[in-house]
Amino acid sequence: MTTYAPQEAAARTGVSIDTLRYYERIGLIDDVPRTTGGQRVYRDDHLNWLGVLTCLRRSGMPVREMRRYAELARDGEATEDERLRILEEHREAVLASMAELRQALRVVDEKINWYRSRRSA
Repeated sequence: MTTYAPQEAAARTGVSIDTLRYYERIGLIDDVPRTTGGQRVYRDDHLNWLGVLTCLRRSGMPVREMRRYAELARDGEATEDERLRILEEHREAVLASMAELRQALRVVDEKINWYRSRRSA
């Protein structure tokens, strides 16, 4: 089993050490063992879970909802339907956000084209 010091776990997952500590403190990451000196030791399963959490956060899922998802994940198969519901709802929110961004990009592109057309005139 491969283990990682906090600095290495942070580097491999793209989150800060402060984020690692915060996620652990609020219950998004659990079962992080410590060395006899008290340093946290992360495993591959922690890093994989951090990858999921990072994706959810970057795609706009509120921390409150991430905590609910993490709580349900600890309960195993019994909560799969609710976790699926959470992810499906989040997917819809991501799609709506993407549509808004596409519209905003169209407006930006129109303005860019307008400015470029004035330069060539």
